[in-house]
Amino acid sequence: MHIVEIVKDVFVKWGANWVLWLLFALSLVSIGVIVERWLVFRTKQDRIRELSGALEETLASGDFPAAISKLEKRTSVGASVARAGLRLAHQGMTAAEKGMQSALAIERSTLENRLAFLGTLGNNAPFIGLFGTVIGVLLAFEALSQTKGSPVSGASQVASNLVMGSIAEALVATAVGIGVALPAVAAYNYFQRRIASILSDAEALTNLVLAYVSAREQAAAPKGGA
Repeated sequence: MHIVEIVKDVFVKWGANWVLWLLFALSLVSIGVIVERWLVFRTKQDRIRELSGALEETLASGDFPAAISKLEKRTSVGASVARAGLRLAHQGMTAAEKGMQSALAIERSTLENRLAFLGTLGNNAPFIGLFGTVIGVLLAFEALSQTKGSPVSGASQVASNLVMGSIAEALVATAVGIGVALPAVAAYNYFQRRIASILSDAEALTNLVLAYVSAREQAAAPKGGA
């Protein structure tokens, strides 16, 4: 048997319903990912003005341990990055900077986790739906071919009904695919903007911590040279 006939028989046997079930399953997974990411992002962003003000007040007095204790209960990216730098501040500015870079890389990885799934689903769900539509159209032509042996009277009407009905069902797959893709794309873009905002806040705190670490090093330099 020709390979085309084999593939056609498989599609005719299985139909396009499995494509719809696959899209529904992917939609449920994407909703779960969106909810989980939203909950994570709620804990990763802080009020940057309030946090930087409280941190600067403590750092200005040179009490780095007190600044660390202020950040202990905070789970935001900025607090985690600043805490990593302050813990290494006694080893110098370079160590503090490297520590914050490492913490920022870890936090970025946490923020971007599972977002690739949303981006991939948003790009490919319409194609999955289109695949179901193609199968539906194939079924329509298969049904049309089976009416060739019917009597002439009424055969045209039967064929027309079969084809139109099958194509209408097939187009549902494309519609569902687009419906699955739209929320995934919207959520992906939203989370990417949130990541940019969170990382910008973390960078501001990084510069603040480095400024005070550098100031402390410069103040201690004459003592070390004496």
